[in-house]
Amino acid sequence: MNQPRPLSNETHQTRQSEPTLFENLLGDALERAFAAGIHDLDDLVTQLNVTGPRAPQGELWNRDSLQAMLAQLGQ
Repeated sequence: MNQPRPLSNETHQTRQSEPTLFENLLGDALERAFAAGIHDLDDLVTQLNVTGPRAPQGELWNRDSLQAMLAQLGQ
């Protein structure tokens, strides 16, 4: 029987630098939204506009700005 490979912790192994304050605030806000059962993009946008952080330049979030930010951070 083959032995499974040991698990490795790959957390942050592809990260180029520490997260910025904005990235931490956005991640925390998204985690709180998910914990509250909010998963739909429109509902996430609404939640972020209530709880923050604001989108770049202090603007309100919309579907396009949130999708673009998540795609950028996911690179």
